[in-house]
Amino acid sequence: MAEARISTVKEIVEKSKYLVAISGSGMQRGCGHMSLRDQERAYDIEAEYGYSPEEMFSSAFYNTRTEPFYKFYKKEVLSQDMKPGPAYKTLARLEEKGVLKAIISREIYGLCAEAGCKNIIQPHGSVEKNHCPRCGREYSKQYLKDAKKVPICEKCMVPIRPGIRLYGEMIDNAVMTKVANEISKADVLLVLGVRLDQEFCENNLSYYTGDKLILITDRQEHGDENADYVIHGDLNELVPQLL
Repeated sequence: MAEARISTVKEIVEKSKYLVAISGSGMQRGCGHMSLRDQERAYDIEAEYGYSPEEMFSSAFYNTRTEPFYKFYKKEVLSQDMKPGPAYKTLARLEEKGVLKAIISREIYGLCAEAGCKNIIQPHGSVEKNHCPRCGREYSKQYLKDAKKVPICEKCMVPIRPGIRLYGEMIDNAVMTKVANEISKADVLLVLGVRLDQEFCENNLSYYTGDKLILITDRQEHGDENADYVIHGDLNELVPQLL
């Protein structure tokens, strides 16, 4: 692994036969996302609610303390108002040109879709796709935000289930199969703002058999050395140069 030039990576992308992108937290940061894992923010959340973000953003907390869960979820997660930046819009352009075949998006805010991307796989779900666990009726993010306390299904009168994967939950097997299939078909894998030593990457990058794993990220992390090409910097400046 060596620090690559954007011109080299652009040429690889242009010549690719089946380009797949994995979009992660670094892409969200470029849109103003405030992570629950940020140490200072985690401290503030624990001081306000009496629990750590990891405790509150879990399936166990949702199931046993639904009202405080939703108080936290609406204020700390659903209140984040982000718009897709140039990096996300570049993915949409690459897909429109027929270069990019699939986007595996690890964010839950629908930024890829809002940017215009079509073939998106969201392993962690979406804040927009909430449902009643009893009848399956779907509810929007706005419906959850507008609820005074716990959002309730209008038909079944039971709490609505957020459409995102909570800590402690497994990713749906069908979704993971789609992820593995797309990665296995890729001749070029474009990884954007993702730590390669995270469990998700370690479990899925083994399906990639090529030698053109490109990592563009805003932070230098352990695991970067597992990429074939690495560029560190602002994704909203670097990714648009791939066009």
